[in-house]
Amino acid sequence: MAESVKDKVAIVGMGCTKFGEHWDKSADDLIVDAAYEAFADAGIGPEDVQAAWVGTMFSGATGMTISKPLKLQYIPITRTENGCATGSEAVRNAAYAVAAGVYDVVLALGYEKLKDTGYSGLAIPSGGGLTDTAAGVQPTTTAPGMFAVMATRYFARYGLSPEEGKKMLGMISIKSHHNGTLNPKAHYQREINLEQVMNAPIIAWPLGLFDCCGVSDGAAAAILCRADLAHSFRPDPIRIKALQICVGGENRFRDDYDYTHVEEIYRSGMGAYQEAGITNPREEISMAEVHDCFSITEAIFMEDLQFSPRGRVKDDIDSGLFTLEGGLPVQPDGGLKCFGHPIGASGVRMLYEMYLQLQGRAGQRQLRDPQLGLTSNLGGEPPGCAISTIIVGR
Repeated sequence: MAESVKDKVAIVGMGCTKFGEHWDKSADDLIVDAAYEAFADAGIGPEDVQAAWVGTMFSGATGMTISKPLKLQYIPITRTENGCATGSEAVRNAAYAVAAGVYDVVLALGYEKLKDTGYSGLAIPSGGGLTDTAAGVQPTTTAPGMFAVMATRYFARYGLSPEEGKKMLGMISIKSHHNGTLNPKAHYQREINLEQVMNAPIIAWPLGLFDCCGVSDGAAAAILCRADLAHSFRPDPIRIKALQICVGGENRFRDDYDYTHVEEIYRSGMGAYQEAGITNPREEISMAEVHDCFSITEAIFMEDLQFSPRGRVKDDIDSGLFTLEGGLPVQPDGGLKCFGHPIGASGVRMLYEMYLQLQGRAGQRQLRDPQLGLTSNLGGEPPGCAISTIIVGR
């Protein structure tokens, strides 16, 4: 492995807006709210930021999307985009610049204002941005449709009846909705039960309404600095232990892809574990935020990240391993299921929860003495994704 960034970069401030339907706010308003919470948390002002990275999919084409509302004039600002992993990509690029010694203090911010656009998540892919060859084989399907294929294939491969499989997925959503009731910044803050999940309208069988994350507006921000400077900002900085991204696509052209795992998740996770020095992720990772755009996605993540044995995630779901009281809580903040998915913001929002938990500031959902937190953010959809995995610790 190339030289690691482990313990070279610290997070000393973070901010996050409430996610939801912000009809009364502009994208600029959300950017300001998230950034200024992060500035206050780090004890700095915008004038102290030496460079910035902004992640957004649908807003603007340059770094001016944040230079104007934050008055960050004449400093380097880079706009990043990597599908749904866009927010994590902003953090990764900012962290590498600090680790390289180019800057001491930087800002990474992700945001999206989706509700005003009418974006539903159900649009047919256009193939835009792909090569002609790739566009020619791009499936004309929806995101729910692609992940529904993963669910049915998983049920078949591991011998789950439709009812058993639906209940397994339902328990994932029930757990996340419970966590969301404890989070004032979540879009959805209401408990659901298994009867509601099983009887909900079907979006793409077997995925029903409660198996799918919503569409939201939101923004989240992080202040990163050199690790040796971190204690000059706050007594409890969080250090980055690993940053890995894996981008594939080969499986789009294979006829033997099994649809029950995502190779990019596995490889990104294994790279992160190697960088962080982790040999037993199920035991060493204290908590995780993963890209639960659909309930089946979370189940697949649990196996690809080596939290559960292949084909056995149902056992861990049934045992409560991934609940707030379990041995490896997943989506302690409610996840995409309860925050929705303002695309550029989600990866940074995941990190915000790990940051609060590690500092003991997560309120009613605070976990007992977490040591290492993992986020894994999925861009695209199987077969072929961009996966960004980040591990942070005290």
